[in-house]
Amino acid sequence: MKRILNYPALIKLFHWEYWPFHVVYGPVYFYWFWLCLRARSFFFFNTSNPTIKNGGFLMESKWAIYNLIPPAYYPETIFFETCVEPARVIEKIKHLQLDYPLIGKPDIGMKGMAVKKIHNEAELTDYCIHSKVNFLIQKFIPSENEIGLFYYRFPGEKNGHISGIAGKEFLAVTGDGVSTVKELLKQDKRYILQLPVLIKTCGEKINSIPGKGEKLLLVPYGNHVRGAKFIDISYLIDEQLTHTIDTICRQVDGFYYGRMDIRYNTWEELKEGRNFSIIELNGAGSEPTHMYDPRHSLFFAWKEIIRHWNILWKISRLNHHNQHRPYMDIRSGLSMLKESSQYIKLVEGKR
Repeated sequence: MKRILNYPALIKLFHWEYWPFHVVYGPVYFYWFWLCLRARSFFFFNTSNPTIKNGGFLMESKWAIYNLIPPAYYPETIFFETCVEPARVIEKIKHLQLDYPLIGKPDIGMKGMAVKKIHNEAELTDYCIHSKVNFLIQKFIPSENEIGLFYYRFPGEKNGHISGIAGKEFLAVTGDGVSTVKELLKQDKRYILQLPVLIKTCGEKINSIPGKGEKLLLVPYGNHVRGAKFIDISYLIDEQLTHTIDTICRQVDGFYYGRMDIRYNTWEELKEGRNFSIIELNGAGSEPTHMYDPRHSLFFAWKEIIRHWNILWKISRLNHHNQHRPYMDIRSGLSMLKESSQYIKLVEGKR
């Protein structure tokens, strides 16, 4: 019976966090449409973060967002256009004296797609050649701890708020001295779902036998789609952390609502604003990722989605009225959705 329940299809069926996006969100779409009706706009969210394209809902440039953040708060990052000569990229990396490993990722990101840890010039060359979109090369932050922190601030108010924090457990296995990496992965339902990808990306490592107690980090990114486990640590929100994060976010021009993915050394240092780095800053399209904690029910997730949509609507409405920011019209909104669909196919290599 246990073996049967380990089939990927059944794992997904009995764990809502793996369900398709529209299946999870379907029952609460009615609330989204109610907010659209109240705003008299299907695309009201574009005013939530006025300095970010489309409010950060879709098709926003990570490079443009990094340029809004004080450089001290994010890893050194370089922007490259599609079809750039690999030699130029390598030359730039050497000029800036960036050490390997590095992180390569599309400038417009989609749930961790095409994000890769790059260990040497050969892998960097390969990444450049195969990238079909503009991309970023970024300094790798080796800190073992990462969180997804949701922040919002109502326009006109001095202080912002943290509405949730997701701690991230990266995809890793610990050896027993007998089992191969592949066999160890099969012992965890979450990792079974990642096996097809890991078999391709890990190469011969997948059949190696780690020593007893040896820990192997297989996916160095805190991405749910790539196998990371999200743990709700919102109980750690306190006055000091909120003050630190609010001080940082108020330095990001036009940022009122979204989620930051942060790597840090220790929790105490993060609270003090030391030894951390903002890996990503996402806007209106952000999810409250703490809801994906396996201990939470789907009803909890719906409650959190509705709560955050309501905050998004209030912020968008305030910027619309107080700053005279126009809502996106239907034609522009539909164009955005079409562009996003085409872009996803391009990143996935289906075009």
